[in-house]
Amino acid sequence: MKRIVLLFVAVATLSSLSAQVRIGKKGQLAGSFETNMIYYVDDSKVGETPEDQFGSHSFLKLDYTLGRFSVGVQGNAFLPVLQGYDDLGVGDTKFFLSKYIQWADKNYEILLGDVYDQFGSGLIFRTFEDRQLGINNSLEGGRVIGRLGKYAQLKALGGRQRLNTKYSDTWVMGADLSLSLADMFKMDETLLSLEGSFVNRMEKLDQDPMLDEYLAGLGQEKSVQLYSGRANFAWKGLSLSAEYAAKGEDMANSAAVAPEKGNAFLGEVGYSHGGFSFMGTFRQLEHMGTHISVYNMGINNTMNYLPALTRQYTYMLANLNPYQVNVEGEIGGQADVNYTIRSRENRYRYWNFHANYSTYYTLNPSQSATGARQRLWQDFNFDVERQWNKKWKTIFLYSFQEWNPYHGYEHRTYVSNIFVADVTYKINRKHSLRFEGQYLLSDEYEGDWAAALLEYNWAPHWSVFFSNMYNIDDMPANEGQAKYYYNGGLSYTYKRTRAQVSFGRNRAGYVCSGGVCRYSPAYTGVNFVLTTSF
Repeated sequence: MKRIVLLFVAVATLSSLSAQVRIGKKGQLAGSFETNMIYYVDDSKVGETPEDQFGSHSFLKLDYTLGRFSVGVQGNAFLPVLQGYDDLGVGDTKFFLSKYIQWADKNYEILLGDVYDQFGSGLIFRTFEDRQLGINNSLEGGRVIGRLGKYAQLKALGGRQRLNTKYSDTWVMGADLSLSLADMFKMDETLLSLEGSFVNRMEKLDQDPMLDEYLAGLGQEKSVQLYSGRANFAWKGLSLSAEYAAKGEDMANSAAVAPEKGNAFLGEVGYSHGGFSFMGTFRQLEHMGTHISVYNMGINNTMNYLPALTRQYTYMLANLNPYQVNVEGEIGGQADVNYTIRSRENRYRYWNFHANYSTYYTLNPSQSATGARQRLWQDFNFDVERQWNKKWKTIFLYSFQEWNPYHGYEHRTYVSNIFVADVTYKINRKHSLRFEGQYLLSDEYEGDWAAALLEYNWAPHWSVFFSNMYNIDDMPANEGQAKYYYNGGLSYTYKRTRAQVSFGRNRAGYVCSGGVCRYSPAYTGVNFVLTTSF
């Protein structure tokens, strides 16, 4: 109870600050605070209640800026870790800090501390924080950036990488060069650039005698190199980009028989004109899962960024079984088309048409029992958004999804057809009502589902919602599981502070952010979330 009181005292203190704090004549202090607290209650329908029925993740961030100089610190607290974030490896480490000090000039930047950066699309290197997933793989060290006008930029960085709540014994060094050919050759209204990156990961293989001997027998090297080359082109509404990456022999995952070389190719094409836009993406991956440490598993233990390049769903039933990237080998892509029609007489009336298709297959014969290429994922989506007038807006979505529960090793897929109706009625300038009705139709896996959500908004402060998902069929896959997954709550927003409290039953499954997912077990409980900034 004491730790809850301390959290609320910190929240109240920060919430009282409504703007950036000026220090001296030119210095400014800015900050933010976020906390996510859950009290778990007993519910035999969703499994055992955690031994510690209370969990919280809190983050306090402070940044001070004075001209070209800036310094910052972030404190993270797990009191204790929430259910579903077990691979954070908190243990006795309940608190940890991220910090930096930086000088940024016109032609160069110097940063010391925790580095967050990425090379290209992140195929060979990306450090970032995602609180929803529990990822923070910052690089404790330094980064230097040098620029030659608009023509060239060279970036170099190095340090030891964070793994969960501690820093690992893995040291990463890297460099990235970008050349703007369009600026060099005075190509107006055109973007043309060439880029290249190099990363070296070195880990001391002396942490577990038995495992060390096993790794040495397989040929795992202490040092692994990764490379990438990129080209970007854009002219008027057309854009093209391509990236190729390769890495030396490395343990791709815990099931790997021996270290293997990896490679990846990513290509994108886009076009937009008026109300029409198109984006096509192709990607091939082979043994590109790159761990920070060969001694750990989990989504935190990753040095690069390999998200699922499929549509990211927000509706409950459409997001029941999201695609999981097969880093050992996959080939596929997606196409996305948007078309907008707007009324010239009435700005409140428009049509938005959106279609999306993606499909992915295994890459190597070793990935399936038969040696044949297997489908990993396929989905087709079509949705129509219609703003009828000032008061009414509707969205209708149809989603076809086909996924392989064996990641391609067996020739078996499950198919779902999902229908969504999303209706918003604006009562007046401050009050609005939104309703979602959803249905998932399937003869396989967990069978049919139905879901609904009702949300009432009273601007600018209050919002109230209630939702429920119901599993209609009795299938082997859902035997012993709950039939209903209800959730209700309210939120209050005041200036830069938002607080939400909810209570409900949460289904076991994957929680995704930006195409990366973590598994969350089922639970029932009270959830309190607060965010504030100044």
